[in-house]
Amino acid sequence: MSNSMLWTRVDYEKDGKQNGWLQLPHSVTRSAYGNISIPLTVIKNGKGPTAFLMAGNHGDEYEGQVALCKLIQGLEAQDIQGRVIVIPAINLPAALAGVRVSPIDQGNLNRAFPGDPNGSATFAIAHYIDTVLYPMADIHHDLHSGGSSLQYLPFASMRQSQDASLNARALSALRAFGAPIGLIWAYSPDSRLSSVAAVNRDLVALGGEFGGGGSVTTFGVRIVEQGLKNLLAHAGIIEASRAVGPFSGPSRLMEIKSRDYYVYATEAGLFEPAVELGDSVRQGQLCGKVYFVDNPGRAPEACYFDGDGMVICKRHFGRVERGDCVVHLATDVI
Repeated sequence: MSNSMLWTRVDYEKDGKQNGWLQLPHSVTRSAYGNISIPLTVIKNGKGPTAFLMAGNHGDEYEGQVALCKLIQGLEAQDIQGRVIVIPAINLPAALAGVRVSPIDQGNLNRAFPGDPNGSATFAIAHYIDTVLYPMADIHHDLHSGGSSLQYLPFASMRQSQDASLNARALSALRAFGAPIGLIWAYSPDSRLSSVAAVNRDLVALGGEFGGGGSVTTFGVRIVEQGLKNLLAHAGIIEASRAVGPFSGPSRLMEIKSRDYYVYATEAGLFEPAVELGDSVRQGQLCGKVYFVDNPGRAPEACYFDGDGMVICKRHFGRVERGDCVVHLATDVI
């Protein structure tokens, strides 16, 4: 039993299609007994597995938000066997503001797990996901993009755990999703992620980055739309005949294994990259240079790669602060 403060009039056990809201109590001057109303759709038909699909964990990551809105419009109870729980904008305050973190409490939802039932809005949402929604689910996808500050080559992903059986099930789901790149996070930079919490619940959980730069890419949306059909068919929730297969052939399996895959700005300034997305690079190769427009006579500060790999992510903004990630790599699974 969860002690979450969030509540809903949607009945998770009722057959049919319900569009409603998760209500998060939010008492402010303009509304003493108000709530933040987070859209929630539950589609159920009899017994069967449950898929929990969410986007908007970061409010400025849009491909998943669009794809889940389209899924809600097109999927009906008679199309499935089991249950699909869909939340297109789980961090609604951030999604409506078009920013990464919540304007309510400046909380980063994907750094708030497992959450706190009595914490601020962001931590209360994380707690509800972890204690109510994750235990209901058999398979989960948290759809991300690079947000305003990063650009990605689109990929679906899984996070490696200590459980070989769970890893095998997640890899099977990742292959079924069928994105051009299937990425394995063998290195976790943070333990407060939604995917870490899901793995801790023994849940087959996928993620992914399907665009970036604070825009909506048609390519990314199409990958997510197609991949979700494949994933629901893989889970046995829709008929296998409705799967559409890989987006562009079998996924290229890649991985991120350590902090050495990341390059960080060493000074504040204006960053000029020396590489583009998809480039193959070698250890010691120039990644880019930081220029100082307030002191143009100062020599630029060079940044170098600590390992070999392919550029899968690069910074979108030109201005950097010391410690900003400017590029990160992935390598092929051997």
